Amino acid sequence: MAHPSLLKRTAAPAVPGAFARYRPNVEQTLKDIVGRDGGLLYRMLRYHLGWEDEHGEAVPASGGKAVRSTLCLLAAEALSGSHAQALPGAAALELVHNFSLIHDDIQDGSPERRHRPTVWNVWGEPQAINAGDAMYTLARLALLRLDGGLLPGKVLAAARLLDDSCLRMIEGQCLDLQYQRLDTVTSEQYLDMIGKKTAALLACSLELGALLGGGGEDTRQRFHRGGYDLGLAFQMRDDLLGIWGEGAITGKPTGEDIARKKKSLPVVYGLNTAARPQRERLTSVYAQPNVTGEGVAEVVATLEEVGAREHVQALVEYHASNALQAIAPLLPGDAARDLRDIVAFLTGRDY
Repeated sequence: MAHPSLLKRTAAPAVPGAFARYRPNVEQTLKDIVGRDGGLLYRMLRYHLGWEDEHGEAVPASGGKAVRSTLCLLAAEALSGSHAQALPGAAALELVHNFSLIHDDIQDGSPERRHRPTVWNVWGEPQAINAGDAMYTLARLALLRLDGGLLPGKVLAAARLLDDSCLRMIEGQCLDLQYQRLDTVTSEQYLDMIGKKTAALLACSLELGALLGGGGEDTRQRFHRGGYDLGLAFQMRDDLLGIWGEGAITGKPTGEDIARKKKSLPVVYGLNTAARPQRERLTSVYAQPNVTGEGVAEVVATLEEVGAREHVQALVEYHASNALQAIAPLLPGDAARDLRDIVAFLTGRDY
């Protein structure tokens, strides 16, 4: 049975200019931190970051969107007029995020990321664990580069913020894996999980930028709150792409979340609101030891019947609006426009 539907193709929002504006400085800072050591450990890191192939040969950049570092630098520059002082923090955020991706790919058994084999798929799970651990350690070392221009107390506050957020992110990943084994998950459980797994680090990104840009406690909390809502919207959009996204665009197989029996928001909505026949169809597929292409198609069709896609996109837009309301009034005109562009991109993207 063919896959019945993909996300409705509308014009995807343009990639925000802020991504390109900050990326060269972030990438150079990351390259300074990762270094050119020819050992396998560092080659794996450079491979995952999209700078080299599996043989250590340079390739055209193919890294991620650098969302977290961009948000951090945007906040710092908006409050202080410069983003330079926040570059070590932005690099640390990218390293923490990529540490989590390397480990997530192992836990999910994902063979591909960004249109090429994952680290574990090339070098095996044990070495990929080493790569993820090294990425996290380098994130901690990156933060120590803040000591040149900041008071020790602010560096300590930055380290505490990042560590607290990283711990919540790992708690969320633990819940995500745990929920795959449960028959049902409530909406409240789901929101708690993604609030930790995804929103914690996005909230940290904006708050860290505010901290390094000289913002006071109230300003930091406004940025944190807006980042948290943006993180919820970001993950909910990811959930839609995990079911209806086109594999050729997302870099992951179509319907992979269902094949992995993930309790993403469309599935949670279906399990908790569908009429009995539809709910039974969903539970019967998820009860199978292995979900095949036929099972994936049946779940997608059922979710479309109950309006799960429309419901989730409405929530994406609700939380995106909350994020803008929290942060945009604190920003000067150009930065506010950048933020609106970023929010529109993250909540309407197709990859």
